[in-house]
Amino acid sequence: MIEIQNVSKRFDSASGEVHALRQVSLTVEKGDIFGVIGFSGAGKSTLVRLVNLLERPSEGRVLVDGTDITTLSKPDLRMLRKNIGMIFQQFNLLQSKSVFQNVAAPLVLNKVPKKDIDKRVKELLHFVELEDKIHTNVSKLSGGQKQRVGIARALATNPSILLCDEATSALDPKTTDSILELLKKINRELNVTILLITHEMHVICDICNKVAVMDNGRVLEQGTVLQVFGNPQHKITRSFVKTVIDDSIPGSLAREILEYQGENRIFRLRFQGNIAGKPLLYRISAEYHMENSILFATVCELQGVVFSVMIVQVFGSAQRLDEVQQFIEDSGVYVEVLHLTGGEEDRND
Repeated sequence: MIEIQNVSKRFDSASGEVHALRQVSLTVEKGDIFGVIGFSGAGKSTLVRLVNLLERPSEGRVLVDGTDITTLSKPDLRMLRKNIGMIFQQFNLLQSKSVFQNVAAPLVLNKVPKKDIDKRVKELLHFVELEDKIHTNVSKLSGGQKQRVGIARALATNPSILLCDEATSALDPKTTDSILELLKKINRELNVTILLITHEMHVICDICNKVAVMDNGRVLEQGTVLQVFGNPQHKITRSFVKTVIDDSIPGSLAREILEYQGENRIFRLRFQGNIAGKPLLYRISAEYHMENSILFATVCELQGVVFSVMIVQVFGSAQRLDEVQQFIEDSGVYVEVLHLTGGEEDRND
């Protein structure tokens, strides 16, 4: 549905040329809730604004439903934008107007008949659970209510795509959860494809089925949430994963491990789905007669799939440890050997 092909975006500034995007490519399929995560300045907002041409690429192509939108005439671009809703971090509402007037604004601009506007606004306010606020001035609403008004306004023209630019960043955790539930409802019941940018890991874990990780204008990794966060390849990705699963070895424990003189190996194990319930460590003890110690363990759920991480120290000769490592790999478990240097985990990208 959305294809961004080898897109670069450059801006002129007082200090010289700024590269906001560098050869970015990604595909959002119909029905996706596709998340783009990265720290401030990664290029996320520039990327999402390409989809409705609020920003034009310096190079590359942006396709929506197979059409290169950079080639559209102004009238055709206006028609395209009716099919793409957008919600913002700071709501972008008309503060002196009522909830009804804010939601009705795009319909008024499109010269929809008054009776149809009235019907549509009431439908949308029912959908976002704000019927009782229809005549309230938006300045009197809470942050979560304002965002619901923004979402209703974005849905006014029946778009098939919804762009979310840090839509929950200004909200408290409880309100964020309620907005995420609303976005899932929009995706599920209205069949709206959502492209969402955020710097919050739990937002990605909660609602997205696919994710791209950005840094310095580039996409570092992309794929399903399970693929990317289940086995992060880049330091930036791992830093996000650690906000929900901190699987690093505490420094004091790492120093104790380094002081141990016998042969041993430290494995980081990642389990997904049914594999998470297998008695792997028991079998290592029973079948290989090798002692092991659990240094760290956690379990969570990503997209309805059980995902767990375990760091284990196994004691034995190098040959037997090689055999155990092969056994773990053959069991369908992702295994990584950790090396400790000076009490810190040593891992090169």
